[in-house]
Amino acid sequence: MKTITNPILPGYHPDPSIVRVGDDFYIAVSTFEWFPGVQIYHSRDLSNWELIGYPLTRSSQLNMLGDVNSGGVWAPCLSYSDGLFYLIFTDVKSRQGAFKDTHNYLVTAASIEGPWSDPVYLNSSGFDPSLFHDHDGKKWLVNMIWDHRKGTNSFAGIALQEYSVEEQRLVGPIQNIFKGTELGLTEAPHLYKRNGYYYLLTAEGGTWYTHAASMARSTSIFGPYEVDPTNPILTSNKSKTDQLQKAGHGCLVETQTGEWYMVHLCGRPVIDDKCILGRETAIQKCFWTEDGWIRVVNGPNPSNEVEAPDLPLSPIIAKDNKDNFEDPNLRLYWNALRRTFEEKWFSLTDRQGFLRLYGEESMSSFHRQSMMMRRLEHFQAEVETKMEYQPENFQQMAGLMIYYDTNDHVYLRVTEHEELGKCLGIIETKYGQYDELLDKDIALPADQPIYLKAVIQRHLLQFYYAKQENNWIEIGNAIDIGHLSDDDADYIRFTGTFVGMAAQDLSGQKKYADFDYFNYKSIK
Repeated sequence: MKTITNPILPGYHPDPSIVRVGDDFYIAVSTFEWFPGVQIYHSRDLSNWELIGYPLTRSSQLNMLGDVNSGGVWAPCLSYSDGLFYLIFTDVKSRQGAFKDTHNYLVTAASIEGPWSDPVYLNSSGFDPSLFHDHDGKKWLVNMIWDHRKGTNSFAGIALQEYSVEEQRLVGPIQNIFKGTELGLTEAPHLYKRNGYYYLLTAEGGTWYTHAASMARSTSIFGPYEVDPTNPILTSNKSKTDQLQKAGHGCLVETQTGEWYMVHLCGRPVIDDKCILGRETAIQKCFWTEDGWIRVVNGPNPSNEVEAPDLPLSPIIAKDNKDNFEDPNLRLYWNALRRTFEEKWFSLTDRQGFLRLYGEESMSSFHRQSMMMRRLEHFQAEVETKMEYQPENFQQMAGLMIYYDTNDHVYLRVTEHEELGKCLGIIETKYGQYDELLDKDIALPADQPIYLKAVIQRHLLQFYYAKQENNWIEIGNAIDIGHLSDDDADYIRFTGTFVGMAAQDLSGQKKYADFDYFNYKSIK
């Protein structure tokens, strides 16, 4: 029996939405404040997945400057109808406290590779929007409703409203079709139609260790919806420490051979319930009962190994994870924080064979940081770069960044000191508190490149540096990076750990750093 090993998208890949078009499967995942917006993965066998692009690549489509931590692009929904791909997404501007500013948009494309249209504004009544294409040609938007009032259920139900393709806007009355179950925190709605029933799949229980997927059905799209008597249909059992945790936020797909699968969010803690890699995407095989309810095979708990569909295997050619920056175009795995690639804050051509980062705002900024980052996708990994940099004062910094958000990051950085000159040290910001982890920074030769390396072993990080290639010297003690997770903060957050290169110039002179290569590799 062919099997699929979970997670199918390791590392920070939350809120999966899956669609099949002919023999091709596509998954869209949330990207939050990281740019470009919405990752699209492709597969032909549900086992092997390849990142093929991002729909939201222009500032005219997505402007996240100033978006809060874990704001930006939430829970995309990818669908296909009438020869077009439809992508619905939320751009969250504020999210803490009573209010949430959640603006929902639609973009379309004739090809999954794009070009994707500029966005059509839909509404702002809540998040997790999803578009359902009914058999009669009508299109319906569903999203959770956010209620800010004191003494009410903030997750107030699922709103339904018709979308007019001709008018490019929502039309007609808004109806609350489902208030949720006793699990609470009802969100992430997806509608399906099968054998005369409308099926409403939602996420409940909150996107942490009580997360779940719930199913309800009705003969009318407007309800009333009856809840599956065995609800929830998917959830994790926290006592099973070897199991995928946080299972929920699911989306269904039927293969061309009539098999059913659910992709869903999950997490894998490394220590003390802390998921350093963020929320990931897994898949479960499903089946329909005689009385018309869907079940997860061996569920409701998720499985680490899943029976693969009756489809030919379609392996992905492994790509080299060492980027020598010789191509004038960025590799797809590179991401920026909140800002687009349109501005001149980096260059691959100003110096051939190097990535040049022009230093701008600090690691605390919600606006214009100069960071080129990629997802941490393995519990044990090694990242390495070679940097040429000539700082002139203490406000100029550049180096190797391990980053969760503005409140939590660790930075092996080069700067200038009045007495030491050019020097190397470690900055850690933990729970928003800044610290310097060395008693004294290490003086460096003024005119030589520096090699920087980070070795991550689950929740422990060790930095190294070298003045000559492969002559590595340990710097500082091992650092507990458990705070680089959703689970170790005094507020709810949703992203994951990134690794990469950064430059800051708090003097405003935009002093640049040149990076010769960046190498990422998993280690045993």
